[in-house]
Amino acid sequence: MTRGGRIKDRETPERRCIVTGETQPKAGLIRFVAGPDAQVVPDLGEKLPGRGFWVVADRDALEKAAKKGMFSRGAKAQVSASPELLAMIETGLAKRVTDTLSLARKAGLAVAGFEKVKDWLAAGKARVLLQASDGSDRGKGKLWTPPGGRWFGCLTASELGLSFGRDHVIHSALAPGGLTDKLIRDASRLTGLRGHDGGVSAGKE
Repeated sequence: MTRGGRIKDRETPERRCIVTGETQPKAGLIRFVAGPDAQVVPDLGEKLPGRGFWVVADRDALEKAAKKGMFSRGAKAQVSASPELLAMIETGLAKRVTDTLSLARKAGLAVAGFEKVKDWLAAGKARVLLQASDGSDRGKGKLWTPPGGRWFGCLTASELGLSFGRDHVIHSALAPGGLTDKLIRDASRLTGLRGHDGGVSAGKE
């Protein structure tokens, strides 16, 4: 049982955030390691060697970790964080999301464009709706979050466009699958830094 009395799911890997002290599924945290130069290195793919320490994917928590020297506590060694650390994390997560979306498109698991996305939503083929943070709120409100699925607005139109070989994309949908699960994880983390899920989301069916 975790703090707060929540029953622990043994099949869901959990880690403790060095800032909040709370233990939660690691899908909502970012792993860090100490580099050979005693610099904090974000391990977004969770594959780098060394002792890992974790921070919840939240801008305020990450800023606090850097300013208060909490990374050294997590690393159990004196380490320093680059002034560009948050920008590095944000850029890295955005690239992971767009790269995964591009792979999903090539696999036939993602479409872009209002009409194609609407068709997928109507047919129940979509699990995730991605809409550009800088797109028209009126246009975005005409589509809806897939029942039991997710909506994200953490990418710009130009970032979404990269995944489809276009200058910009406002609406995109993904079918269920392993690539979509990976995208959900990284997009959730990116949202923690950019906060766009707090804005205008898709409308209701």
